[in-house]
Amino acid sequence: MLADLLDFIAVRYPDLLAAAGRHLAITVAAVLLGILVAVPLGIYLAERPNRFLNGLVFGIANLFQTIPSLALLAVLIPLMGIGTRPAVIALFLYSLLPILRNTYAGFQSVDPSVTEAAKGMGCGTLQRIFLIQLPLAFPYIMAGIRLTTVYIISWATLAALIGAGGLGQLIISGIGVNRKELIISASLLAILLALAADWLLGMAERRFSRRAKAKHGLSPVTPQMET
Repeated sequence: MLADLLDFIAVRYPDLLAAAGRHLAITVAAVLLGILVAVPLGIYLAERPNRFLNGLVFGIANLFQTIPSLALLAVLIPLMGIGTRPAVIALFLYSLLPILRNTYAGFQSVDPSVTEAAKGMGCGTLQRIFLIQLPLAFPYIMAGIRLTTVYIISWATLAALIGAGGLGQLIISGIGVNRKELIISASLLAILLALAADWLLGMAERRFSRRAKAKHGLSPVTPQMET
C-alpha cells in the first residue's frame, strides 16, 4: 500500500501541487479578508465599549459561525454562482468570530496603567493603539488568526463541492473513482498545509512577542484561543 502511494505521488505530484496551491490561495484570501475586517472592528469595540453594539456585532459573527458549511455554500450559490468567489466569501464569514473575539480580548487584557501612562506622555489615540496596545495584544490576535487559518484550511476542502477546486476536488474525485491513493495523498497534503501554517504563524507570534516585550519592558498578554 505504501509503495503504491509513493508511486502515485511520484506520478501525480504536479496535480497535487497545483491543487494545494489553489487550496492555499482560497485560504489566504479568506483569512486576509477576515483580518482586514475583524481586527479593526475588534479594536473599535474594545476602545469604544457599547453593550448594544458589542452584542449586535458578536451576535452576527456568531450566527455565521453556527451555520453549517454546506448550508452557507448552498445559500451563496444563487447569489454568486459557483466557483472561487462564493467559497472565499463563505470562508471569510467563518473567519470573523475567532479573530474578532481574540482581538477584542487582547485589547481588553492590556494593563490599563500602561494606556494611562501613554496618555500621560502625550500619545494620541492612534499612537497609543499602534505603538502600545497592538504589540501587547498581538499574541491574542495571532492565536485567533492561527486557529482560524487551521479551520479554514480544513473547511476549504468543501469548496470543491461548488467548483472552487483545491485539494477537496481531488478527494471527491478519489471517492468517485474509488482511488485510495488519490484520497490519502490529497488528505495528507491538506493536513500538512494546516500544520505548516500553524507552525509558521506560531513562529511569527513568538518573534513579534519577544520584540514587544523587549521594547516595552513588559510581558505581553498570555495568548489564548477564543473560540
